[in-house]
Amino acid sequence: MDFANLPFSLRQLQYAVAIADELSFRKAALRCRVSQPSLSAQLQLLEDTLGVQLFERDHKRVLITAAGQQLVARARQLLVAAADVVDAAKRAADPLSGTLRVGVIPTIAPYLLPAMTPHLRARFPRLSVVWIEDKTPVLSAKLEQGGLDGAILALESDIGDVEREIIAKDPFVLASPLDHPLARSGTLAEPSELRDAPVLLLDDGHCFRDQALSFCQRSKARELEFRATSLATLVQMVAQGSGVTLLPELSVPTEGQRSELCVRNFASPAPARTIVLIWRKSSPLTAALHGLAEVAREHYPTVPSAALKSLPLRASKRAARANPGRKFPRAKSA
Repeated sequence: MDFANLPFSLRQLQYAVAIADELSFRKAALRCRVSQPSLSAQLQLLEDTLGVQLFERDHKRVLITAAGQQLVARARQLLVAAADVVDAAKRAADPLSGTLRVGVIPTIAPYLLPAMTPHLRARFPRLSVVWIEDKTPVLSAKLEQGGLDGAILALESDIGDVEREIIAKDPFVLASPLDHPLARSGTLAEPSELRDAPVLLLDDGHCFRDQALSFCQRSKARELEFRATSLATLVQMVAQGSGVTLLPELSVPTEGQRSELCVRNFASPAPARTIVLIWRKSSPLTAALHGLAEVAREHYPTVPSAALKSLPLRASKRAARANPGRKFPRAKSA
């Protein structure tokens, strides 16, 4: 292929993608920091060169054509690849410097980031990480489109064809009110115990909801109509006696400080998720991302592997204050 004779520029592709995103020439021009007449002229030149109309426009609205949808999707890929070339050049001298944009899902962010970020800064002082918290579909789309360099999420979700590095296995635990029939001291929870149990889960869009719902359906539990926007809300609702729920073990040390609950591990094979860092296969930032994953693994907030002792977590909090270096009290497996 004769690359010297390509009939368009990256700038023209950038304008086309901006118009497709904004569906407004005025907003696209503001986003690209050019005048609207200049943007319109470059788009017209691009359409004339390609011989394809990318957009329908009048004084009221802008619509992308069927051909425009296909070509804009390819234009996005080209722009991501071009950005990767620029990043690769910047990283050539020092791959562990600069800025990383990393997404993280809400059921991981408040529990993992406080534990690992101080160590990340100490290990890589020239590396700046910008964290973006959102749900898995949003993060995956941003990663594919070049808006993120990596994302920390659950491997069990639909993450596409990406590079990945495992950070930790995160088992699920059963959380119930103190006076609930499922609050049994010192025993591992069996899936059969959840049959007809009223279960509270997260709202749609959370991958943890999908994973917990699948387990609850197999156990024939009964999902309640209320759906929480966060694990913190779930914990509060369960503590007030509204039902039971599943929590990722990663969240227990934090959420256990807020409410009185009985928390039990599941008998093997226990439900769990695999926390991973993912990135594009074409990314030039592999060295930095491997370093980030290594720090996350080393400083992942671990909980002893023995079964959780079925005591009020508020009591565990008092014990933690008396013994600051100690984890939540645990019981031996039954």
